[in-house]
Amino acid sequence: MQLAGKVAIITGASSGIGRAAAKLFARHGANLVLTARRQAELEQLAADITAGGHGRVFTVAGDITDAALARELVDAAVSRFGGLDIAFNNAGTLGELAAVPELTLDAWQHTLHTNLTSAFLCAQAQIPALLARGGGSVIFTSTFVGHAVGMPGMAAYAASKAGLVGLVQVIAAEQGALGIRANALLPGGTDTPMGRSVMSSPEAQAHVEGLHALKRLARPEEIAEAALFLASDASSFMTGSAMVVDGGISVVRG
Repeated sequence: MQLAGKVAIITGASSGIGRAAAKLFARHGANLVLTARRQAELEQLAADITAGGHGRVFTVAGDITDAALARELVDAAVSRFGGLDIAFNNAGTLGELAAVPELTLDAWQHTLHTNLTSAFLCAQAQIPALLARGGGSVIFTSTFVGHAVGMPGMAAYAASKAGLVGLVQVIAAEQGALGIRANALLPGGTDTPMGRSVMSSPEAQAHVEGLHALKRLARPEEIAEAALFLASDASSFMTGSAMVVDGGISVVRG
């Protein structure tokens, strides 16, 4: 029960890493405010968690690029559960996949807005609530793409996710003395709906698996365990980091 009595916001909670993290955080005692665009999937997740007898859950469906949603999530954490201790800013998109000369400005801006600007808006809303509780942990889902590997067609995705590392470093420097820790989580290839949209054939999946030292994809639950570490007091002296959980893709490619 590493998160007993804690209150956590998780974005992008309806599937993949966010869904796995919601279930794991709940099993460890957290009360949760969950968001994603799909209301039905959120409600089913909340029902699954409640049926397991773990924690309390409140869901808010919405578009993570909406600044009002970021404030609504924090308000829900405070009004329903008494405050905010953890924020897992996990929502994101692959965006349009195209080589740089063919990538449209609209597609570039949409991906950066969804992956980077929305994270800024969430953090901006979350930090005052975290400070009101004496500090806490804020986590952002980045990626190995643009950090260890440049993958063709993913310029906007890589740039937006790499930008999260810079955002983390500044939040850590600004807020560390006040008790807030900020870290980025950098997963390798993970077996999620988003991941499978890139690995659209057995050959593509085998190629991505082969990039990793472990020669396989991560399960969402494995990445959620890393998020739990960053959320909990087990990582109490860790801030400003880009924590690689990539199956060795950083050191073995091909």
